Amino acid sequence: MTAGGGLLERAGHLEALHRAHATVRDGHGGVLVLLGGEAGGGKTALVRRFRAECRSSRPVLWGGCDPLFTPRPLGPFLEIAQDDHGTIGQLIDRGAKPYDLATGIIRDARENPGLVCVLEDLHWADEATLDVLSLLGRRIGTVPALLIATYRSDEVGRGHPLSRLLGELQGEAIHRMGVEPLSAEAVGALAASHGRDGAALHRATCGNPFFVTEVLARDDGDVPLTVRDAVLARAARLSPEAAVVLDAVSVTPPYAELRLLDVTGGLDEALRSGMLESVPGGVAFRHELARITVEESLAPHRRRELHRGVLRALLAEPEKADPSRLVHHAEAAGDTAVVLAWAPRAAEQAAASGAHREAAAQYARALRFATGLDPAARADLLERRSYECYLTEQTQESIEALQAAIRERRQVGDRIGEGTALSHLSRRLWCGGYTEGTIEAGREALRLLDTPGAGAELAVAYTNQSAVALNIEEYADTMAMGTRAVRLGERHDLPEVVVHSLNNMGTMQLLAGEPEGIGKLERSLALAEREGLEEHVGRAYIHAGWAMTRVRSYHLSSWLDRGVIACADLGLEAWKHYVLAYRARYHLDLGRWEQAVADAEEVLRDAKPVPLLRTLALSVLGLVRARRGDGDPWPALDEALALTVGRVELQYLAPVVTARAEAAWLAGAPVAGEIAATWELASRRGAVWVLGELAWLRRLAGDPSLPETGIKLLEPYACQLAGDVTGAAERWHKRDCGYDAALALAGGPDEASLRAALDGFQRLGARPAAAIVTRRLRSRGVRDIPRGPQRWTRGNPAELTRREVEVLGLVQQGLSNVEIAERLFLSTKTVHHHVSAILRKLGVARRGQAAAEAARRGLTS
Repeated sequence: MTAGGGLLERAGHLEALHRAHATVRDGHGGVLVLLGGEAGGGKTALVRRFRAECRSSRPVLWGGCDPLFTPRPLGPFLEIAQDDHGTIGQLIDRGAKPYDLATGIIRDARENPGLVCVLEDLHWADEATLDVLSLLGRRIGTVPALLIATYRSDEVGRGHPLSRLLGELQGEAIHRMGVEPLSAEAVGALAASHGRDGAALHRATCGNPFFVTEVLARDDGDVPLTVRDAVLARAARLSPEAAVVLDAVSVTPPYAELRLLDVTGGLDEALRSGMLESVPGGVAFRHELARITVEESLAPHRRRELHRGVLRALLAEPEKADPSRLVHHAEAAGDTAVVLAWAPRAAEQAAASGAHREAAAQYARALRFATGLDPAARADLLERRSYECYLTEQTQESIEALQAAIRERRQVGDRIGEGTALSHLSRRLWCGGYTEGTIEAGREALRLLDTPGAGAELAVAYTNQSAVALNIEEYADTMAMGTRAVRLGERHDLPEVVVHSLNNMGTMQLLAGEPEGIGKLERSLALAEREGLEEHVGRAYIHAGWAMTRVRSYHLSSWLDRGVIACADLGLEAWKHYVLAYRARYHLDLGRWEQAVADAEEVLRDAKPVPLLRTLALSVLGLVRARRGDGDPWPALDEALALTVGRVELQYLAPVVTARAEAAWLAGAPVAGEIAATWELASRRGAVWVLGELAWLRRLAGDPSLPETGIKLLEPYACQLAGDVTGAAERWHKRDCGYDAALALAGGPDEASLRAALDGFQRLGARPAAAIVTRRLRSRGVRDIPRGPQRWTRGNPAELTRREVEVLGLVQQGLSNVEIAERLFLSTKTVHHHVSAILRKLGVARRGQAAAEAARRGLTS
């Protein structure tokens, strides 16, 4: 909305965009502006004005996301590529994936500073586009470019893919802006210039700029009740020829090429009316709300007729047609043959671009039209959809699609096809937490495939059974099945089988304390990267995290940060969350409480509620609270325990049980009851590290007797259980596990060991463990026991941590937990824990009292 040549109530926003551009021009790094607002809020008008005013050394790149049923992969970049034949155009032509596209844009911006790129309507963005923005956003501070991304904030709910990205993008280079509705004063000024009632107009439009514009475009002076009324009243003034053009353009989002418009006249009038505008490559509605309104006003038969006309035009030049766009019109036109021919192509294109969610949707679209296909063809579509759902955490949908495919294969007696699908189903069922079904499906697959004609398929079945054995930690079966699978995989040139089996065997060896397993895992990762097997790249990082945190092999810790980045770059969100969960445990073991909490809370906040993920993250949160003594650990640990009911896998049980046993010891409660069942399971599995950890917790709790297992424990546990706690502590320190070193010394028989344990706990801020050791020293008659505030708390009498001092300063300023979280880039839950710890340490009950007590004690932020 403009008045006197300027944008009403948008001067501050415009100035902020120019400041961001100046930051880029002056060589101070890049900026990503996230511009939100309601539909019709004036986001596009604002950015267009900025484009017209900015003095950019390079053309401003502009692309929008598509309001299609299933968006085109990399939609805004495809639009940019049509006008710009530079880096983005070349990368799109080469079929670049999100990581390659983001890397190319970054390289181009560094070689030719001053890039300005606008990405509109991210609420419609496909998965690959969001991946590119995520990659660019994480690096934008060091890239001389200005990115402006607009989205409808009223359409981005908690479960929306964009919502997760908005939460991830943090830092000084990320600027968040929102366009608010126009005030009553602004609407009044506009109304006055048209001789209209400003108060009535503001009441009817709530200040929405688009609605205001539509109302003021009317000649009759009436104020319509809805946007729809305003748009249709404006359209009703057009001639029949122009109305035909309007109808045709309404069904061709985001714009209509002239060749798609079967019209002989009326286009000029539609453009002059202001409802349509010329855009590169064709014409489009000036605002998406107007397009939707016109499209929804069409009678069903008229809408179908228009889609059929567009479809005919697209099929006349199939070599130019975009599969996603073509199949959009085919579905709307009810053309079964075209949907079945083009939806799989659209799915393949989406998958190749890293847009796996869109690929799954395209296969679902094809299946809606597949009732007339033969069972084998339907099974093929179902299996493809299952795989794409599997890659995008749609686990239940993946399982159901594969089960339907198995029924189709069985119906026509396709023994090998059925066995292959069952083999894949065993893997999907494991991801869904269905252990018994996993084992049953795998065994049935082997039964069906153990025939002379099923060499390649049998290799897949063997490797999947090897994975089943790994997941329940059956060493012998993992290695035997994996070895057979590698042999068959190499014979039949099946790199995916080789990659998968090497991963299974390498992980199993690492879990068993055999360091040579890392060689197999490294070979698996290298081969997966070479062959472009993205799922297996992620799996290598997940299993490295699992194994290294089990046996504290933190010389491998670089795999964790690499894994988070690699999985994010590949769009493997579920895989990334597993690596984050293991990284949280790594931070915990190294005494990095805040980092551990941050990673664990990210998993709980952003990941789908997968039981294993939640047990890992909840166990870390519970242990952090137990070890620091700054919160109740049991709600998290109780929830984690509930998630393990019915589980028989140590990867579920061990993190929960060891955390609960340690929390019980720290609270002075019995430990044996927490341990018993898992001790028996770990003994059957030969899980030496789990047995060592459980045995030491029993020893610390005063239970020296251990059930005989006949299993030789590994270092450092073998050393400390034999009584050499000093030697064990040295081994722990070599692993960078200071807390475990102090835990070993806490079970020592002499004063020197206890003093060393106390020092270790105090330096880490592990107050409950320090209190236990202090009591043991006092029971020995030792009196000169250091109070030992943490090294970073010695400057204040309340023994607040550095982060707590920082939070306290913001509490004194009157900030809420939400505001503190935004200021410090923490989660609100983490801030709540800090505030609770501050109140406890200051001996007060309320925030206002904390501020007063801090002032009295001279504590400052």
